[in-house]
Amino acid sequence: MKMIEIDAKGIYYRDLNRLIRKKIKEGNKEIYLKNVKGQYYICDGIRGDDIKVIIEGIPGNDLGAFMDGPTVILKSNGQDNIGNTMTSGKIIVNGIAGDVCGYAMRGGKLFIKEDAGYRIGIHMKGYKDKKPIIIIGGKAGDFLGEYMAGGILILLGLTAKDNEPIVGDYLGTGMHGGVLYIRGIVDKSKCGKEVEIKNLNKGDKKILEKLITEFCEDFSLNFNEIMSKEFIKLIPKSSRPYGALYAK
Repeated sequence: MKMIEIDAKGIYYRDLNRLIRKKIKEGNKEIYLKNVKGQYYICDGIRGDDIKVIIEGIPGNDLGAFMDGPTVILKSNGQDNIGNTMTSGKIIVNGIAGDVCGYAMRGGKLFIKEDAGYRIGIHMKGYKDKKPIIIIGGKAGDFLGEYMAGGILILLGLTAKDNEPIVGDYLGTGMHGGVLYIRGIVDKSKCGKEVEIKNLNKGDKKILEKLITEFCEDFSLNFNEIMSKEFIKLIPKSSRPYGALYAK
C-alpha cells in the first residue's frame, strides 16, 4: 500500500490524532504528515512494527509518547518530551530536540541529529527484555541521564566548537542503572556523585560500533570520523544510591 498524505494545516491536535488513528485502522501503513505546526501527542500510543510516519514541520510536545513499534521520522526540529514512556519503535529527529526527551523510556530508539535540551533520558529504564537507546549527535543540557535506571544513552557532541563543553552540569545525577557513553573528555566536576567514569572495554566498543553505524546511516554521517575520537563511559556506583535515606 502506498504512502498516504495528510495536510495538518489548521487541524486541531485532537482531530489530527483521531485522523491518524483512523487511517492506520483502515490499513494504511505509511503516513506523510505535512504542515505540522505545534500539534501535541502525534503518534502517542500507536502500535505496530510495520507503521511508518514521516512528519514535515514541527510537532508539539510528547511526540511518540507510549508508542509501541512504529517508526517516526521527523524531518526538522522537535520539542519537549519526545518518546515519553515509549515501549518500542524508533523516532528519528533531523534537527534539535527540547527538554525531557526519553522520559521513563522503556524500549525503542530515539536518535537526535543535533542538540538536545535538559533532563534527556531521565528515569529511563529497561522493561522486560527491552532496552531503550538514545543517541544525541550534538550537545545536551544539564541533568543528562538523571535517575537513569537502564538502557544506553550516547552523546556525540558533533555540533560543539573547539574546547566547548558538550554536556551541562549534574551529569548522571541519581543514576542507578544503564550506561552513558560520552564522546570526548568529561569534567568530573560536572558529574553527579552517584556515577563513576570508566574506560571502554571490548564489549562497549562493539555496542558503540553497532549503534553509531545505524545512527550514521539514518543521518548520512561519517562513521570513521565519529569513531576517531575517544569515548568514556559513566556507570552508577550503586543500584540503590539513596537507599540509606529510606531504609535502615
